[in-house]
Amino acid sequence: MVFLVLIHDGRQAVSMPPNPLMKSLRYAVTTSFGSICYGSLFTAAIRTLRWEVKDCGNECLLCCVDFLFHLVETLVRFFNKYAYVQIAVYGKNFNHSARDAWELFQSTGVEALIAYDCSGAVLLMGTLLGGLITGTCAGVWTRIKYPDRVIMVGSTAMLMGMILVGLAMVVVESAVTSIYICYAEDPLLIHRWDAEFFNTDL
Repeated sequence: MVFLVLIHDGRQAVSMPPNPLMKSLRYAVTTSFGSICYGSLFTAAIRTLRWEVKDCGNECLLCCVDFLFHLVETLVRFFNKYAYVQIAVYGKNFNHSARDAWELFQSTGVEALIAYDCSGAVLLMGTLLGGLITGTCAGVWTRIKYPDRVIMVGSTAMLMGMILVGLAMVVVESAVTSIYICYAEDPLLIHRWDAEFFNTDL
């Protein structure tokens, strides 16, 4: 949705397609569903292999292999989220989307900008803070009403708060990812959308 708004110069633009959110949702659950599952399969397979290797007896080999699997898993997850933007916007399959995202970053140098991105840490802190506030409020209420259940209710509320805030933060993370892809494809799109933001932050 963020990508479409940036490309079409705002929500009120004449070129903006009708119901873009529903069209993206339809892409995600119909034609692009296989690509999304295929991309997620890589991450799950690498995590499973990392878990299986931990049973090996040689500690040095285990450490090296675990490091390599962690590196590959990080790269796969990193490019998965950018490939998913290409899938959602263009309806491509996963292989083409991942390759196009990689080539896009290589040709434009956006990976340097992404390397200094701290939005993930900010979103994680927001998730932890949301869970802490929820757990504290529930703990105080439980302390007044049911003093013998404070720890159970407080920790459960904290976990539920973190999950709910984390779900909301995924939407923000997807918007940030879409902005990076949009910037990599055409930096002037953001300039046309918000010149002050482009000149000060990018």
